Amino acid sequence: MNVIPCCTWVKRGVSAAVPDKVQLTAEELAGIIKKTESDLAEFEANSDDDSDKEEAGCIYNEREGSFYCHHDIFLPSFPLCFEWLSFDPSDAKPGNFVAIGNMTSVIEVWDLDIVDCLEPIFKLGCKPSKKHNRKRVGHKDAVLDLAWNVQLPHILASGSVDKTVLLWDIEKGVPDTKLDQFTEKVGALQWHPKKSYMLLAGSEDKTAKLFDCRTSDTFKTWEATGEVERVLWNHFDPNYFFLSTKNGIIECIDIRQGQHLWEVKGHEKEITGLSLSSSCPGFLVTSSEDGVIKVWDALSPQLLEPVWETETNLGAIQCLHLSPNSPFTIAVGGDHKSHNFKVWDLTENSQVNERFRSRRLVEPIQNEESDAGNPEDTEEMETDE
Repeated sequence: MNVIPCCTWVKRGVSAAVPDKVQLTAEELAGIIKKTESDLAEFEANSDDDSDKEEAGCIYNEREGSFYCHHDIFLPSFPLCFEWLSFDPSDAKPGNFVAIGNMTSVIEVWDLDIVDCLEPIFKLGCKPSKKHNRKRVGHKDAVLDLAWNVQLPHILASGSVDKTVLLWDIEKGVPDTKLDQFTEKVGALQWHPKKSYMLLAGSEDKTAKLFDCRTSDTFKTWEATGEVERVLWNHFDPNYFFLSTKNGIIECIDIRQGQHLWEVKGHEKEITGLSLSSSCPGFLVTSSEDGVIKVWDALSPQLLEPVWETETNLGAIQCLHLSPNSPFTIAVGGDHKSHNFKVWDLTENSQVNERFRSRRLVEPIQNEESDAGNPEDTEEMETDE
């Protein structure tokens, strides 16, 4: 198997200019090997053998349109989702980390500024063990998606096969809140770009739910046309969000009116990538298991206009994300045995360039922490029984 199941961007200027290199004594190395062997034995006893999967960190040179592998990390379990974060519970200074959800129930956080790293900087959750007299902490099954709360940086949300969402306090290393109002797997999460307490979640039970996380039982629910694959806030106007489904539908919902504005058949198979430009309003890109990438204009909340599409040679596409620094550049991964990853400036296409190059680039709407204390926001949320 040669597949890129997930990818994420690290913003320009965040990574250390000169990464640290691990230097261990023989005793430290032996201790890590012994611990890793124990963890792997415990994992393999409960799942398929997919150890020693590699995570690669690549550098993209926008000026030259090229990228190369900077360093890699060998992971003990097959990764299912990545989320970049900078919060370090052991240091007041921000770091450069990636949180990884995988086939186990434990979330691993790795330091991207360390070369030859042999173990995560910390983990969230643990499996129960009679041998070590240890109770379970966290999820009971694979972690499908992660969402870091940029406004409250000590909070990380995780969605799982176990049909729950957990809100982790990274500083304490434990989940503070459990959201269990789902009947199927939860594989899509995103925090509101403006209000730190609002979390959007999509599930295979064909619903999207918007939680007011100040009270775990306050939420709104929208029925989708199929199993929800991705959810995405319109960060230029967060009165709206998009979702994509397993049956290839893209939907737009107005949270004020609580209604669908439109539903569009976007792809023939499940939509695995749904991404909005960081600074070009309306520039929306989707990808699918059908191997097709499509560019849309979603500037008007009432209309989704197709702009361009192409069939790639990447196989069934598993992930797609627009760059946080370059408004028209995507990273996309698939399952082709030899061509499975590409970084691509979509304005190289004349149709895309003609539609969007003249559009004024703007900064996304800024966070408003002051809203978190506004009692009117609680009144807007309806509690589903």
